[in-house]
This record gives sequence, structure tokens and C-alpha cells, in this order.
Amino acid sequence: MARRGNGVRKEYEAVPLPIWQELLVGVEMVYLRVSPVYWGFGVPKGDGSAVVVIPGFMGTDFYLKEFRSWLRRIGYVPYDSGIGVNAECPNLLIKHHLNETIRKAQKATRRKVHLIGHSLGGVLARSVASQMPDRVASVITLGAPFRGVSVHPSILRAAELVRGQILDRHGKGVLPDCYTGACTCRFLESLNTRLPKTMRQTAVYTRTDGIVDWQVCMTGNRRYDFEVSATHIGLVFNPIVYNLVAHRLAGVAP
Repeated sequence: MARRGNGVRKEYEAVPLPIWQELLVGVEMVYLRVSPVYWGFGVPKGDGSAVVVIPGFMGTDFYLKEFRSWLRRIGYVPYDSGIGVNAECPNLLIKHHLNETIRKAQKATRRKVHLIGHSLGGVLARSVASQMPDRVASVITLGAPFRGVSVHPSILRAAELVRGQILDRHGKGVLPDCYTGACTCRFLESLNTRLPKTMRQTAVYTRTDGIVDWQVCMTGNRRYDFEVSATHIGLVFNPIVYNLVAHRLAGVAP
């Protein structure tokens, strides 16, 4: 029987976060390139497993190219998510794109797949992990609001625009409450189900997040939650995060 999780807040909340701090991502990018971790030194080596990397809200696989290249350097087989722009009904993204990417990756490597999702991509990752536990070895979320949407007001406004486009594009092909916390789709239902104990999970968050409230990015379990010093965008360009990800993928303590 599936165990119920802590639940996802249905109400969306606008929070006055210090979004200006996201400008510091440039500093993180510089530190990343001079870090030994970036070049694969001082981190556990991969075992050839597939790692599917999923972009955040309004993002594409392109901005995660450097992250995937690093995963390849340390011994994994990275995969694009294949979802295109992450500005679509999450249920449809999983059903028509992400599930197929995971099946392809598992078939090619003949083993379970690791999922890494940034921001909204992490929410997609946890949903897929819940729906397909037989295909997923571990799930890592980077600043992912899987406990509820509590974000900067500008992000809420953008999400409302995306919701309108989804309804216009699909009409009755999606539920009336699509892209809200009140939707009853499989995507949201799966987030209310705890992941199997056998599946390694990691939730990375930063208290200096200028886009997402860090408190909705945690599982509430100290074994799975890891705080880092980073910006929200910089979670995929930060050497501290890279080091943590390498250790968690390998199943060893950071």
C-alpha cells in the first residue's frame, strides 16, 4: 500500500524573496570552472548509469549542457530530458516525453536510471520517481518546490500566463485546474505519495534562494535534505552542489 507523504500545499503563495541575489550566479560560474570538482578530481567516479537531467520552469535542456558534460566526465551517461520548454502541463510532459526518455535510458544501460531536476524539473523528477519506482535508482532535486508553490511574485505571474496558454492550447484535453495546486491529475497525486525507502533521494536547498522559498524544497528528513550556499539559478553552476551530487549519485557520504 502506498504511504502518504507530508502533502503538497494547494495554495500558491507569493513571497518577497531577494531575487536580485540571483545576479551572483556569474560568480558561481567562475568558481565552478576553477574548481577541481568540475574537472572530475576529488569526487567518486560513476558506474556508467544513466542520469536524466530535467530543466526548471521556462527552461530547456540547453542551459544544463555544462552540467551534463560534467556528469559524463565523472563516469555517467547523461540524457537530455526531451521535454522541450518546461512551460506545459506537467502531466503531459511526463506522459508524452519524460517517460519515454527514461525508458530509452534504462534500455540502453540495462539498469535503473538516476533523475536530477532543477527547480520545477525537480518536481517532475519526484513525480516520475513515484510513478515509476521500478525504473528509478535515485532522485535528486535542486531547489525544487515539491512541497508547494511558494515563489517570488514575478514567477507566479509568469506561471499564470503559462497556465492560460496551456488551457488555450489544449482546451478539454487538460483538467480545468491544470497548473494549479487544486488539479487532480496524476502528476500532483503522485507528489502526495512517499518514495520507496529503497530509492535514494536527495533534496538540495539554499536559504539564499531568490526565486523559490527554500522551506518548500525539503523533505523534512535530515538524511535526505542538504543545505548549500548558492543562488537558485546557480544550483546547476555551483561546485559545492556538483560535489554533493557526485557523492549522492555514488551512494557515499559527502
